[in-house]
Amino acid sequence: MRVKNLLISTATILISAINTGSAWAQDNLGPLETIGKPIDGLMGWQPPVTEVARDIQSYDTFLLWVVTIISLFVTALLLYCAFRFSSKRNPEPATFTHHTGIEVAWTLIPVVILLCLIPPSLTLLFKQMEIPEADVTIKATGNQWYWTHEYVDHEFGFDSFMLDKADLEEYGYAPDEYLLATDAAVVVPVNKTVVVQVTGADVIHSWTIPAFGVKQDAVPGRLAELWFKAEKEGIYFGQCSELCGKDHSYMPITVKVVSQEKYDAWLDGAIEEYAGIPRKVQFADANMIKVSGAESLEN
Repeated sequence: MRVKNLLISTATILISAINTGSAWAQDNLGPLETIGKPIDGLMGWQPPVTEVARDIQSYDTFLLWVVTIISLFVTALLLYCAFRFSSKRNPEPATFTHHTGIEVAWTLIPVVILLCLIPPSLTLLFKQMEIPEADVTIKATGNQWYWTHEYVDHEFGFDSFMLDKADLEEYGYAPDEYLLATDAAVVVPVNKTVVVQVTGADVIHSWTIPAFGVKQDAVPGRLAELWFKAEKEGIYFGQCSELCGKDHSYMPITVKVVSQEKYDAWLDGAIEEYAGIPRKVQFADANMIKVSGAESLEN
């Protein structure tokens, strides 16, 4: 009986230590403003904090103006035709069946409009798809129903599960951030290029952060990439955006953007907690590679 109680006590202590370590890693980042999250009753985009997100929203606004002008023109034309060519004003209807000039015009004008929309669309697409050199590389794997995030350069990772309502305050989140916050957040430095490698472990998921303007399907057996460069410190939320099963709505994504100093401190703590490769070892390996390369050139 005593042995059983001792085992239970030991397991409880270990679980508490693991939870405390995870909470410590998050609390060490200090207070952060929550920027990227949906707000009840509001419409529109989340505040853009990357160049790509701003370009997406600008292009969306441009398209809205184009569609609005076309809709108003067509509506005005319909009203004019209904008034001008009503049976009261035209007791004898016209007998012609077509008008070559009008048919050419309503074919060419839409073609010209679509051609004008192509250049900014392709420019934005290439900006999204051309992956720059990464300052931080993260691999995001979608699971049913949670995310696994691995810091590739340091060979450690962790699972991110949605927090219960009772745990929000403990982790520093507001009550209205239920269904958005996770127990372990992705932490990245501000103004640094972050490349996320996205894949799925079972079915298709999708890694999405609206404020960053990124969304990439996580397909099992394939490794896709996205990138972002967040320009403002804060907390940002995303969701799995591909229907993946019964708990699809319960696998959110939390990203914390912090200063380089806070990121370095968090990274050292995370490497120790998750048994990753220390930064000093990496620097030493890089120097050894440089020295070995120099020696081989001399030989």
